[in-house]
Amino acid sequence: MENWKKNLYVVWVAQFITMAGMSMVIPFLPFYIRELGVTAQAEVERWSGYIFAGPFIVSFFITPVWGVLGDRFGKKKMVLRAVLGLAVSQVLIGFSGDVYQLFLFRMFQGFASGFIPASLALVSASSPKEKSGYAIGVLQTSIAAGGIIGPLMGGVIADFTSHRVVFFITAVLCLISSVFVMYYVKEPERIKSGNNSPGVMENLKFSVKHDVLAVALISIMIAQMSISITQPGFALFIETLTENKAYLSTISGLLFGITGIAMAAASPWWGKKNDRKNSSKYLNIAMIGGIAALCAHSFIYSYYLLFPVRILLGICTGGMVPAFYSIINKNIPDDRKSGLMGIASSSTILGNMLGPLMYSSLVSFIGLRYVFSAAGILLFANLLFIRYKHL
Repeated sequence: MENWKKNLYVVWVAQFITMAGMSMVIPFLPFYIRELGVTAQAEVERWSGYIFAGPFIVSFFITPVWGVLGDRFGKKKMVLRAVLGLAVSQVLIGFSGDVYQLFLFRMFQGFASGFIPASLALVSASSPKEKSGYAIGVLQTSIAAGGIIGPLMGGVIADFTSHRVVFFITAVLCLISSVFVMYYVKEPERIKSGNNSPGVMENLKFSVKHDVLAVALISIMIAQMSISITQPGFALFIETLTENKAYLSTISGLLFGITGIAMAAASPWWGKKNDRKNSSKYLNIAMIGGIAALCAHSFIYSYYLLFPVRILLGICTGGMVPAFYSIINKNIPDDRKSGLMGIASSSTILGNMLGPLMYSSLVSFIGLRYVFSAAGILLFANLLFIRYKHL
């Protein structure tokens, strides 16, 4: 088997295990905040935004640095560092005594992690450029597949044991993932650039001056922001749609998971389309579908009806952010691969950070239900932007 395929498949397995563990905590995080002593609904909603945004505040600044270090010392080392950092952070989060400690440990998670951009840089650097869209699409399915299993597992475990147990299980899964990377991933010789690789500022200047990269980086940020703005309050939104509170975490996990199933199924197909010359057409289709799915949430009053909408959202999400990463990968030289992918990941992180913060601001003005419509409008603005720039 060719080295790039072996790396892709091994990293896929490792990332699937890690993302399954990390996504286990998503459905019940607002309920964990309640468990830590925050009982007023308005305060739970506010802290949910802060807790979701916490890791991204730090990782936005540190990820490009990890990227430069990956170019200099090896991307495999950065993947290992990231996954072990995630393991430590989950143990700390599991021992949180109050919401302030939870926020602090989530910030540490942002500093220590960076697993997705590190694995993306490794796979994209080792893959032939004509196969990069496919490779990124396949790798994206590991995130989606982890998002299928993780939320459902997390919801069930939380309902039948405790929220804290889920964090400890996540740490163990991260350790298992590190074993796969350590023993089976090979770093291609051609992506080792030594100590003379460009620094963070050099990579940033390169990105700003390159028209295609600049547009793609801005678009990644806006697209991710439109997705992440809905996450802090999603479990609380499900709570308003069901009278069965006993298995609320399980229901939330299932609705998270169904989006992941659709995303996992669709991402390789989108990836192949991204390797074609007319890939912009498929990106536009994915974004239009995502806009429709996000706005539809605001007009649904039964969680059963959310299933087809979440499936559509998953299908379309699988065609958006990976497409931007594919565009970036095809427009950067190998000696800047990890550093510029780090900057691209910072754009994603910035979107993940601003989304929950915007949620915290919007929810008190327009209500929980219409946050989803706001997300759809934001994604529509992104679509207009890329069409104006002819991306």
